[in-house]
Amino acid sequence: MIRIIIADDHQIVCRGVQQIVSDEVDMTVVGEAHNAEEMLALVRQQPCDVVVTDITLSDRRGIDVLEELKQDRQAPPVLVFSMHSENQYALRALKSGAAGYLTKDSPPEELVKAIRKVASGETYFGSSLSARLVLNLATDNGRPRHQALSEREFQILCMIVSGKSVRGISRELSVSPRTIWTYRARILEKMAMKNNAELIQYAIGHGLVGGTSRNGDRLPASDPE
Repeated sequence: MIRIIIADDHQIVCRGVQQIVSDEVDMTVVGEAHNAEEMLALVRQQPCDVVVTDITLSDRRGIDVLEELKQDRQAPPVLVFSMHSENQYALRALKSGAAGYLTKDSPPEELVKAIRKVASGETYFGSSLSARLVLNLATDNGRPRHQALSEREFQILCMIVSGKSVRGISRELSVSPRTIWTYRARILEKMAMKNNAELIQYAIGHGLVGGTSRNGDRLPASDPE
């Protein structure tokens, strides 16, 4: 059972979230707070698996509360449920310790999905923003852009910059060309690039062509026989 604490200074929002959760057999609301101090006290007193909170509360900024919770290793993961758009606050919330960010105009089923993701230890952000968040965090941490890619994305990046065609990659990986085009679009988005030429220039500059792997290990110059 996923135990949830709701924190929002609008009671109608709390009631709405409770109603959505009540329809799920694996979720229950164990506490409700209407300001930051109530929420912090409740989190310390009531065991829970997820805190669903607004980014702006009546007595304190939600960002400040996230920072405070971040210091406590026993604190539950936090899903920010806000009226503010992702572009305004999502990245700041993630850096401050949030495990997810969802706007209040999202459909009920997305809220349920987000709660489950956060409760399982994953992060949840709208798909339109996820790639940009990953890139921004990688850049802020001084990591090369290609380290923001998944293992499969990195594999396809290396195949693209080595000169292989989409059809050639699809045959080698036993997937459809459409799937490879989707991966390519995702790679370009995550790395904030526009075309293969920029990918190749980046790969050469970072030694990815017969150079290093995503984590710094040597890569072979050509595929093994």
